[in-house]
Amino acid sequence: MELATNPRAVNLRQFKKQVIERKRTLKRFLTKLENERPRGIDKITPVIEQEVWSEVDCLTCANCCKKMSPTFTKQDLIRISAHLNMTVDAFKEKWLFFDKKDKDWMNVKQPCQFLDLKTNMCSIYEVRPADCAGFPHLSKKKAVDYMHVHKQNIEYCPATFKMVEKLKATLSLVQISRVR
Repeated sequence: MELATNPRAVNLRQFKKQVIERKRTLKRFLTKLENERPRGIDKITPVIEQEVWSEVDCLTCANCCKKMSPTFTKQDLIRISAHLNMTVDAFKEKWLFFDKKDKDWMNVKQPCQFLDLKTNMCSIYEVRPADCAGFPHLSKKKAVDYMHVHKQNIEYCPATFKMVEKLKATLSLVQISRVR
């Protein structure tokens, strides 16, 4: 997809540049949110999330599938291996490794083996891991409990980056209006 024809297209070069410029500031902001837990944040995040999705087309990016690995739950392993007509053990042996530190099953390689690099689409979308289905976890019920996740994701996910920037701007405006 060309940028000119899709206003929601992600410019990955520009995104990388923004990350380099603002990553530290945004991570400090997220740490502050974790510590201060502002009231009303759970009402703000779904509104901002809607704005973000009107501005970002994931299929023009797919960084999550190219640079990250989901964790595979037991249910994911059963569902996906059945879909692929494999045993769970054969699926694990072919595609995954066990991360002893985090005790998670993860992809052996990047980009994800199920990503079609021409279309940026998932070949197992209907049965994809729960971690993928929930990604990038922008507006969860207890938003502050996901700030540590956003700290990791702002480097890879333009939607998360945009969400955090908008959240920072919104909360700054709320604080300014309270002072007046």
